Amino acid sequence: MKTWLKILLILFFMGIISAFLVYHFVINKPHPDYDKEPAKYSLKANELFNQFTSNKKESEKKYNGQVVEISGKCTSIEQNDSLAVVVFSFKAGMFGDEGIRCTLLPKYKSGITKYKKDSEIKIKGFCSGYNDTDVILIKCSIQNKTP
Repeated sequence: MKTWLKILLILFFMGIISAFLVYHFVINKPHPDYDKEPAKYSLKANELFNQFTSNKKESEKKYNGQVVEISGKCTSIEQNDSLAVVVFSFKAGMFGDEGIRCTLLPKYKSGITKYKKDSEIKIKGFCSGYNDTDVILIKCSIQNKTP
């Protein structure tokens, strides 16, 4: 067999093995369970919002991509067919209230109905950033058991 054919066969099999490893360890990687993930930071909701509004860059470095637990009085709860969003409003902006928006995991959607406006609530979720009006938490879970 010629040398170049052996080299091509070796490269072909190395490519197949590499593709399998990339699929197995990168593409097929399981998603983290944010409900069971421990919170890296725990603070009041207004403290988190104030940190983002006063120093956006430092807060993004510190909180983005982290599981954060916040507590405070929710100002509204928005629900539709598949989503429930808990809102903490802290100031009126040009386009509406500004604050923190927490999108709940589907299993907590039915349990949010027992909470009313201005209820004290503790929520843990994944901080995905600040869009110059709201701090966004996704994959959130309710941490306190009673309203």
